[in-house]
Amino acid sequence: MDEAHACPRRIGLASPLAMKDTQPYGTYAPTGLVARIARRTGRLSYGNWGARRLALFLRRVGIGLLRGKPLDVERYGARMRLYPYNNNCEKKVLFTPQFFDPEERELLERHLEPGCTFLDIGANIGAYALFVAAFAGPRARILAVEPQPDVFDRLTYNIAQNPFGTVKAVACAVADKAGELTLFVDPRNRGESSLKIVGTNEGAQIRVPAVTLLDLAQGEGITRIDAIKLDVEGAEDLILEPFFRTAPASLHPRLLLVENGTDQWQIDLPALLQANGYRLLARTRLNLIFERAG
Repeated sequence: MDEAHACPRRIGLASPLAMKDTQPYGTYAPTGLVARIARRTGRLSYGNWGARRLALFLRRVGIGLLRGKPLDVERYGARMRLYPYNNNCEKKVLFTPQFFDPEERELLERHLEPGCTFLDIGANIGAYALFVAAFAGPRARILAVEPQPDVFDRLTYNIAQNPFGTVKAVACAVADKAGELTLFVDPRNRGESSLKIVGTNEGAQIRVPAVTLLDLAQGEGITRIDAIKLDVEGAEDLILEPFFRTAPASLHPRLLLVENGTDQWQIDLPALLQANGYRLLARTRLNLIFERAG
C-alpha cells in the first residue's frame, strides 16, 4: 500500500518553503564526526539530567557540522531522510531518538496488535507512522496525514524507502469541515504549524485542502480504527467534537493519543472523551493518551 494520496481539491499547495530532494537513500549517510555524534547522543539516557544536557549540546554541534544537509539513517526500525533544521521532530529523531515520545511509543507497541489500523493525523515526516509499520506486520493499515507540501514530500520519501507496504500518505489537513482552509506555518518549527494561530507562526500562511475525520475514514473505506495519533497544535478539539457527534461507535478508536492543548482548546476535550466512554490511560510531558472502555 506504499502510496501517496491527495484529498479532493488539492489547491494552492505550491509553497516557497518547498524543498524536494530525490537523491537515492544513502547519499547522505553519516560519516566522520557527525556519525560519532549521532551514535553518542543516541546512547545517552533521557532520564539523566547531565546526560540530557550533553546530548542537547552535541546535537547542536552535529547540526552545525551538517551545514544544511540532511542525513540518511535508520530509526525505530525504518529508513528515514531527516533535515534537523526547522523541525524539532527531525532534530530529536535524528540525534536523540530516545527523547522522542518514548512513553507514547512504548504504549503503542504494547497495545497495538499485528494487522491494526492506525491513523497518524499531523504525521510530519512519518516517525510515528513508520514506527507502527515496523512492528504491525503486512496486514496493518496506516494512514499518514500531512498538509504541508514540502513536509509531505519528506514523508512520502521516507515511506518509499521502506518495504512495509502498509503506509498511505494523504496530503490534506483534518478539520471540523471540508474545503480549502488556511494553514499557519511556523518556519522555525514546521511541526508547530496549525489551522489555529498559535505560538509564533502568524507570519506564513498557505491554503490547503481539508476534510473531516469521519470523511477521511469513510473515504478510505475504513470500518475499524485501533488507534489515532492526533498532533495538530491546538486544533484537536475542532476535529474530535464533530467526529464523536456524527461518527458511528464502530469507528471510535480504541486508543487515542492527543497532544495536550488544554490552553488552546475551546471545549473541555477530556470531558467530551469521558462522555464517549474513554478513560485517561497516561499523561506524558506533551500528550494525553485515552483508552476506550471495553
